[in-house]
Amino acid sequence: MTSPDPAEVSTDPDRHVLGDRDAPVTIVEYGDLECPYCRDAAPVLRRLVEESDGRVRLVWRHFPLFQVHPHALAAALAAEAASAHGLFWPMQELLFAHQGDLTDADLAGYARELGLDPDQVAGAAADRYARGVQADYEGGIELDVPGTPTLLIDGVPYRGRVELEALRAVVDAV
Repeated sequence: MTSPDPAEVSTDPDRHVLGDRDAPVTIVEYGDLECPYCRDAAPVLRRLVEESDGRVRLVWRHFPLFQVHPHALAAALAAEAASAHGLFWPMQELLFAHQGDLTDADLAGYARELGLDPDQVAGAAADRYARGVQADYEGGIELDVPGTPTLLIDGVPYRGRVELEALRAVVDAV
C-alpha cells in the first residue's frame, strides 16, 4: 500500500467514527490506547453503538497520557497510520488486546497483521500523523479533559461508570 501524502493527513476531530455518521446522538471519547480503563470501555461502547439501531455514533479522539503511559503516543500514531488505510477500528482493537506490547516492533507486527506496511506504521515514518493526534489532544486540553476515558454525550460530560445500562439511560434521555 502506498502512504498518504503528509499534507493530506486529516486533523478532522470527527475522523474516527463508529456507527452511522448521521446518528442523532454522538458520544465523543477522549482516550488513550495504553489506558486499561479505555480498553475496558471499548466493548461496552461498541455494543452501545451496535445495538442502537443507528441512533448512536462513537467518535474517538486521541488523548495520550504520555506522562503515565510511555507507549501511548506511538500507539496513537500507529492507529492514525492504520486509519489512513481505513483500518483505525481494527488497529484500535489490536492495540487494546495487546496493551502490554506496544513497542515499535510490536506495532510493526500489528501492521503486518492488518496487511499494512510496517515501516509506515511504527517508528519515525508514523510521525507524519502527529498533527491529528496533537489536534485531538489540544481539543481535549481546551475542554479540560481530566483523564481517560472521558466521554461527552452530545457535548455533555458523562459522569459515572462506563456500563451499558447506565449509558443507555443517558442516551434514551437525550
